[in-house]
Amino acid sequence: MTRVIVYSTALVAFVAATAMTFSAIFIPDWITYDVSSNTGSHFTRKIGLHRSCSYKDGSTICEHFPTKTDCMGDERYFCSMWRSVGFLMSFAAVLELVTIVAYLVILNGGKQKRETGWRILSFLLFLVGIVQCAGMAIVAYVFDNDERFFAGWQLDKSWILCTVSWSIAMLSAAFISLSAFVFPSEGGYELIPSERYNG
Repeated sequence: MTRVIVYSTALVAFVAATAMTFSAIFIPDWITYDVSSNTGSHFTRKIGLHRSCSYKDGSTICEHFPTKTDCMGDERYFCSMWRSVGFLMSFAAVLELVTIVAYLVILNGGKQKRETGWRILSFLLFLVGIVQCAGMAIVAYVFDNDERFFAGWQLDKSWILCTVSWSIAMLSAAFISLSAFVFPSEGGYELIPSERYNG
């Protein structure tokens, strides 16, 4: 029963982390520029993995990002880096869905799967964390080193969601691995399938 509680708790936290990952992918809010003029007008630009949106005095304009201009000449480096982040986050999302399936299989697979399944589950969680952390780090590097992000730009909500998501994955991997050695084996026994239905 103890392992069921551990896996169930970790699953709830990981589902929340997965929701954060998908939000970070689809919401254009990784890096934001926000400024107000002396005349009272307000301008905001938000950049996401696949599109950017500009907001000015109530009007909104969104476009694909990076644009063709961002991927020409000296800008190719930025374009490659940004598209790499998009790939990493999409890959992480797929891994997260696979991990959720692994959680469900282990939870419903009986005592034996719960006692041995922590290895594959911890590996998947660790892999998700590494992939997302790499994407987060690339965005932070570009933000600090690319000339387009001058004073006034800031890392925003989607970057934070990504950071929280991979942190949950890593902590879950550590917690599940630790529980495999700390908690005692589940009590009782399970009938083999033939006895379960014929007994």
